[in-house]
Amino acid sequence: MNFWWIPISIVVLLLLILIIVNVHIVQQSRAYVVERLGRFYTVWNQGPHVKIPFLMRIIKKISLKEQVADFAPQPVITKDNVTMQIDTVIYFQITDPKLYTYGVEHPMNAIENLTATTLRNIIGEMELDQSLTSRDIINARMRSILDEATDPWGIKVNRVELKNIIPPKEIQNAMEKQMKAERERRESILQAEGQKQSQILVAEGEKAAAILKADAAKQAAILQAEGEKAARIMAAEAEAEAITRVQTALADSLRLLNAAAPNDQVVKLKALETMQKVSDGKATKIIIPSELQGLAGLAASAKAVFEDEKKQP
Repeated sequence: MNFWWIPISIVVLLLLILIIVNVHIVQQSRAYVVERLGRFYTVWNQGPHVKIPFLMRIIKKISLKEQVADFAPQPVITKDNVTMQIDTVIYFQITDPKLYTYGVEHPMNAIENLTATTLRNIIGEMELDQSLTSRDIINARMRSILDEATDPWGIKVNRVELKNIIPPKEIQNAMEKQMKAERERRESILQAEGQKQSQILVAEGEKAAAILKADAAKQAAILQAEGEKAARIMAAEAEAEAITRVQTALADSLRLLNAAAPNDQVVKLKALETMQKVSDGKATKIIIPSELQGLAGLAASAKAVFEDEKKQP
């Protein structure tokens, strides 16, 4: 039997295996840096690619996604000579795989060291209180400096965050005492403000009550004065009316007596009767003329005179 086809089959099988092994599929958001004969050849992006064996070599597989680098706390010294630990987080993205591969040796170590030195330079220009309250300023300055420094490495720094700032234990104790004193001061101020507002409200209430009380007394006095005034007016009107009635009655009596030519006793007696009729009215006061005041003693004799006149035919 002739087995000449066996070596050919083996060669074909080896060729197929070699082709299959050298077919590479690049995934989304990834890139392969390829060299040919020891020199940079190209960058493979997503999709299928075939590598020529023995001539081409994939030297680096790079992720193009945004990455996070959390570095260990770094000791820094502030302007007022306070040493503290600062933990930094960097968000970066590889934008140029070729520069990332050939730009710097060990890019992550380079970024870490660059971050530490930049942070020391920035914090060294600030005092402790300023560094604790200026995180946004520190983050912005670090991002700008790191982005510019890593641009030749094919890296773009998107964000820099100070994850944690740890001052010395003595400074932490002093800060806690300061915060406690500040809280107590604010509490005292709030209590004083509350007492002040309470006293103001009480004073305003007493003022309003005094005003209402004075206004009520004023209104009562006005009403009382108006009542007295009205009573006096009514009394004066009644007195005037009584005087008018007396005068009218006296005039009528005089006119009747003059018509009959009576003597003085009859005139006085008629006047007295007229006064009696007037006193039966509603008047509270009656003014009696002086001529009639001495008539009380002549009442009996006047009565006898009137009876004698009635008996005459």
